[in-house]
Amino acid sequence: MSGCSGCRQAGTSFELAMAFQPIVDVETGRAWAYEALVRGPNGEGAGHVLAGVTAENRYAFDQQCRIAAITQAVAAGIVETDARLSINFLPNAVYSPVACIQLTLKTAAAVGFPTDRLIFEFTENEEMADTAHVATIIDTYRRMGFATALDDFGAGHAGLSLLARLQTDIIKLDMELVRNIDASLPRRMIVEGLVEMFARMNITVVAEGIETVAEYRTLRALGVRYMQGYLLARPGFRVLPAHVLPDDVPVMLRA
Repeated sequence: MSGCSGCRQAGTSFELAMAFQPIVDVETGRAWAYEALVRGPNGEGAGHVLAGVTAENRYAFDQQCRIAAITQAVAAGIVETDARLSINFLPNAVYSPVACIQLTLKTAAAVGFPTDRLIFEFTENEEMADTAHVATIIDTYRRMGFATALDDFGAGHAGLSLLARLQTDIIKLDMELVRNIDASLPRRMIVEGLVEMFARMNITVVAEGIETVAEYRTLRALGVRYMQGYLLARPGFRVLPAHVLPDDVPVMLRA
């Protein structure tokens, strides 16, 4: 396949490394997936890298992030686990879903990573130029056997109205809904309602940004099974970091 015009214009080269943070299945205690987080070659933060991304080179950046995520995750040992790999992508950089995925597929085949363990994650904080096009990407990826995830749900340009148009396989709750949820009745009621709604829609819920034992235990009590955050593990630069779970203790929710 020759690819789309955007594919043929990808001339910019980025120096990229990846850090990996586990998404933990708190019922089994195992890493369910690892999110690949972009870094500079010496561990520079995502902001430093993203500052060099423009409308003209975002396709090249998106493609090179996918390559770096897959190759570095395999080098870190992900194939020996049963965990998935979650790769952030830029919907506005995908000109043609089928054409633009070819290099990803070629890379996965070259390093022996099973493509049915790929998750493609995008954030609603990025304003989408064409929601119908994003829906086509999600549908195409699903038909090709990939999972898709909507990150930062509850923040950004849309919330439930976006969900009405785009149904991903996974929803990641924004950390603002998680922060101090043990002490906030409104947050608990919102998350409880979302968990119930997503279960009826057959959407997997991930809570991210968990930093305290109280947040963790409250989310468990609300039925959240998959969690990500500094409490469990910080991102590991070019490695798959170990994670820890707090001891299971019944939580008393505060009003």
